[in-house]
Amino acid sequence: INNSNNTEPLEGFLEILMVSTLSTIPSCVFLYINGIMLFTLRSKAVFCETARYILLYNLLFAETVQLVLSQVLFLLAAYSVIMTYPLCGFLTQLANLTTTISPLTLVVMSVERYVAVCYPLRHADIVTVRNTGVSIILIWTFSSLNVVIRVLLLLELPFDNLLNLQVKGFCSGLSMLVGPISHAYNKAFAGFVFTSAGVAIISSYIGVAAAARSASADKASAHKARNTLLLHLVQLGLSLSSTVYYPLLIALSTVVVRVVFFRIQSLVYMFIFIVPRCLSSLIYGLRDQSIRPVLMFYLCCRLRLSTVRVKSDVSSSA
Repeated sequence: INNSNNTEPLEGFLEILMVSTLSTIPSCVFLYINGIMLFTLRSKAVFCETARYILLYNLLFAETVQLVLSQVLFLLAAYSVIMTYPLCGFLTQLANLTTTISPLTLVVMSVERYVAVCYPLRHADIVTVRNTGVSIILIWTFSSLNVVIRVLLLLELPFDNLLNLQVKGFCSGLSMLVGPISHAYNKAFAGFVFTSAGVAIISSYIGVAAAARSASADKASAHKARNTLLLHLVQLGLSLSSTVYYPLLIALSTVVVRVVFFRIQSLVYMFIFIVPRCLSSLIYGLRDQSIRPVLMFYLCCRLRLSTVRVKSDVSSSA
């Protein structure tokens, strides 16, 4: 009995190590792909001067930061690292900032596709680099305002010993909801953002579908735009799924044992946080005829260089 009790902590640590490794490896792979994609979108002038590529860069940047923060918070929770409220608040509010940027950017990208199909002659005048920059500034301003309000709602915390005040449990967005007002605001804001984004994307899709039936419309362009808007809707749904992550964990923690809970948490985390963060790079990198050859060139070039270096190292050692 004593031997079994002694092996339980070791088995628990090995399982945590295995799960954290299995989540970190794909995260690093997706970070590499996102990094190459971000570099690709800054490698040619056409990408820097076209509205949809500028918006795509903004979306990818936000999702890359989300992926890094999600993995850091997951590892801190997995290894039961105790954090103070200031450090946890900084990480979670930065995550809130980028989480809001993603659906708002999808809305602007959907509107851009709607204008391109329904008003092709006015598209160049409406969707300019300047207007796109203003839209991105408004997105970041609105998202930052949300963070400021969340920080103001933390005034309920005792500030006399705030620097040493430790978070109960693991650090997450729920840890920063310290009162009923914070909880109500979190639900209202998430509902408002995702409902508004959903209505905007669906309205753009309906407008594009209606324009595709007219005789003067470019059928191929309308069909491609319609598929893109459907992908935006799927991306929005995946972003929305992250809002039910922590409530789902709280519900599961009351009905399953710790070992089973940790396994379910890891699996849900992989599908809700990691996989959606790489979809944008894969979808746009493979679908877009302008991005795909440049992206494949940089990916294959890096792989080829690494292979050559390995071969040279082996030959020199031999």
